[in-house]
Amino acid sequence: MSEDAAQVSGELRQFGEKWAEAEREGDVSALDELLSDDFIGVGPLGFLLTKEQWLGRYKSGDLANSQFGWEPTAIRSYGSAAVVIGVQTQQTSYKGQPVDGGRFRGTQVLLSDAGRWQMVSMQLSNLTGPVA
Repeated sequence: MSEDAAQVSGELRQFGEKWAEAEREGDVSALDELLSDDFIGVGPLGFLLTKEQWLGRYKSGDLANSQFGWEPTAIRSYGSAAVVIGVQTQQTSYKGQPVDGGRFRGTQVLLSDAGRWQMVSMQLSNLTGPVA
């Protein structure tokens, strides 16, 4: 791996850590900075959420995570764009009701503008088998 590729990989790992912490804490301000204005999230059942809807779940207090983790398993960068595939784990409640613990395969699409990474899309798929 070249020095530049290693640096970008490190930046993307750091981004993932910041994002997971913001999700775990329900930190709307941090998530607002980490997600692009035109962000689209695709849930494990195929539903779509805009940035406003994604943040709104935390603003309303409807969504709360007691645990939230992100472990990247593949990082590919293409100049100012990157795709990070990983495993997301979480313990969540929605409107006060526990939601079964989740394990998802996630694909993040990120763009860098002036050295600042933002997530433009996140796709989640249920993960029921072993993590590879």
